[in-house]
Amino acid sequence: MENKNAHDRIPRFEDMMIPTLLALKALGGSGSNTEINEKVYEAMNFDDEVLNIPHKTEGLQSEVDHRLTRARRYMRKYGLIEDSSRGVWSIVDNTLDPHSIDPREIVRKVKSTQSSDKPDTEADNKAMSSIEENAEATAWESILLDILKNMDPSAFERLCQRLLRESGFTEVEVTGRPCDGGIDGKGVFSLNSFINFDVIFQCKRYRDAVKSKHIRDFRGAMQGRTDKGLFITTGRFTQEAYKEASRDGVPRIVLVDGIGVCQKLKELNLGVTTKVTTNEEVTINPEWFSKI
Repeated sequence: MENKNAHDRIPRFEDMMIPTLLALKALGGSGSNTEINEKVYEAMNFDDEVLNIPHKTEGLQSEVDHRLTRARRYMRKYGLIEDSSRGVWSIVDNTLDPHSIDPREIVRKVKSTQSSDKPDTEADNKAMSSIEENAEATAWESILLDILKNMDPSAFERLCQRLLRESGFTEVEVTGRPCDGGIDGKGVFSLNSFINFDVIFQCKRYRDAVKSKHIRDFRGAMQGRTDKGLFITTGRFTQEAYKEASRDGVPRIVLVDGIGVCQKLKELNLGVTTKVTTNEEVTINPEWFSKI
């Protein structure tokens, strides 16, 4: 159970607006979610206990990241920042002094121009449904993740193999089946016709967060076999896990969380179809997953 005192130490989303603008300034006026978040973590002295508190019960995003996402959304609607289709945020006016803004006024103004705190324009829908690192799951992603987490272990194994092959892996082989319903395996990833990489992978059918211990154990299994690792989960990763995966002096490990899995399935049209009208419409086909 999360520490209530730690939860109380998380600032309100409006109190993260100025730190977000300062982070963008420090990054040269633009940055990705991960870059911005890391700057804010440092500036606001968030410890690991605070950073690892999940948002809501599904735990697909930390509470801190959820509030940072909301702070960016309000500032975008107010016209202070904007985001591109590639998930890069930028300050509209680089001469702006972040300390000159009034977060309470921003909240009041944005709420007064809409009936609810939900996207109500094409741009809003696009921004909220795009796959940004550490972004909050949208409705279709939540439905899909529920399907994935309840799949039969053998079906999940076949899905992972299919996903890897469709993503460019060959010689995909399952070498182990952990008790969590996931799989361990290896494959070959072709960068082009001349360069191939041996890759060790692990796919965890997790509801909870993957911790740094899991990453260290996985890296240990890589030793003597390859320096390329891929860790996929239907859950999320703790901040310590991300740090461990990119730690200096050891092989880096690519991490793909549950939202990333959903987006890859959508991109490859594996059990997910997308209908683009005025806004993007995504449909989940549960039958496809039951027959894999």
